[in-house]
Amino acid sequence: MVDQMKEREVTDVATLKALADPLRLAVLSALMKRDPQPLSVKEIATELDEAPTKLYRHIKQLEQTGLVYVAETRLVSGIVESRYRSAQQSLRLSPQVLAEGEQPPAALDTMLATMDLVRADFRRNFLAGRIDLTPASQGNPLPNKFAHTSVRLTPERLRRLRSRLDEVLDEMFAEDDSAAPDAVEVTLFALMYAVLPADETDPQT
Repeated sequence: MVDQMKEREVTDVATLKALADPLRLAVLSALMKRDPQPLSVKEIATELDEAPTKLYRHIKQLEQTGLVYVAETRLVSGIVESRYRSAQQSLRLSPQVLAEGEQPPAALDTMLATMDLVRADFRRNFLAGRIDLTPASQGNPLPNKFAHTSVRLTPERLRRLRSRLDEVLDEMFAEDDSAAPDAVEVTLFALMYAVLPADETDPQT
């Protein structure tokens, strides 16, 4: 029996490459959402509205990097069927893999794949009428938030905002799934970045 981690910090290139695909991220997300219930490839395919044959190699790659594991097997019509669980409840990229010179291409692909997954997930649920963006002041009992802005900040102000954002993220990562009958699935996607001034002497800029 594999001991599931509360949070896994991604530090190696192999895991980054495994995560650098929206479909693999979707598979992993489906397993995390349904945890502790293990899922077969067919059940994951149903969850994602994908063909099972499209998922086998992706699941194998996730298994090879230790992101998922076979929790149990069962005999179905004379064929051994594997059922999978996520090896962790949440993921976080190590600062080392995001640092300059520490495999930035692999880390970049992982971040872009995550953005693609969030976009596709939001679009699907929004078009299905499962996301309501009306504010609480208009009677929405589950107020959501969408914001996008660019501002000029001093480095000190940026550090303060980053610290406050870290506190919110740490709180959310520390939360256990609620068993309350009115609990809902909540997604938080955070991206805050400072753009350095272009080097006018660099012919590439």
